[in-house]
Amino acid sequence: MSAHNAPMLSHVGIYARDVERMVRFYSELFNLRVTDRGCGRTFKNDLVFMSAHPSHHHQLVISSGRPPEATFSTVMQLSFRAEAIDDLRRIGAASPGVGATKLITLNHGNALSLYFNDPEGNTVEVYFETPFYVSQPHGDPLDLSKSDAELLSETEANCRADPSFMTVEQWQRNFGRVNSET
Repeated sequence: MSAHNAPMLSHVGIYARDVERMVRFYSELFNLRVTDRGCGRTFKNDLVFMSAHPSHHHQLVISSGRPPEATFSTVMQLSFRAEAIDDLRRIGAASPGVGATKLITLNHGNALSLYFNDPEGNTVEVYFETPFYVSQPHGDPLDLSKSDAELLSETEANCRADPSFMTVEQWQRNFGRVNSET
């Protein structure tokens, strides 16, 4: 399958014990709007479709059906791309008030990330992309109390010290070459 016809991931669905609590959480924290809801015909669960953009009918589906005894989430993480570093600060400050727990921050080199658990224990990441690439996994401490300029300067210096460093543009060109050869 060539890159031009490969399916692209577009949305994710998660099971919930308390659908309405989860809808409130993602609505309040990420401004996701309910685009549709109802009981599925094939999957007999209550389904709530949510999106932040009119170009996507849904980016997140919240479904009833998570067993009450389920204490472990099989969702590794739900990731939301932020447009600005300040979005990480804002969401980090607001998230405990809507039920988030276990907040941590990490500098991945290619992204500055805020992680937390939603009210049902699913890991959520909010990240800001940087113009740098280093091989992953990579995680340095991240102090969001620093200015944007300080954070980006530190990130660039740390990335340039890594032998796998390149710009995102270089990585994207390499990705295109590798995919066209397969």
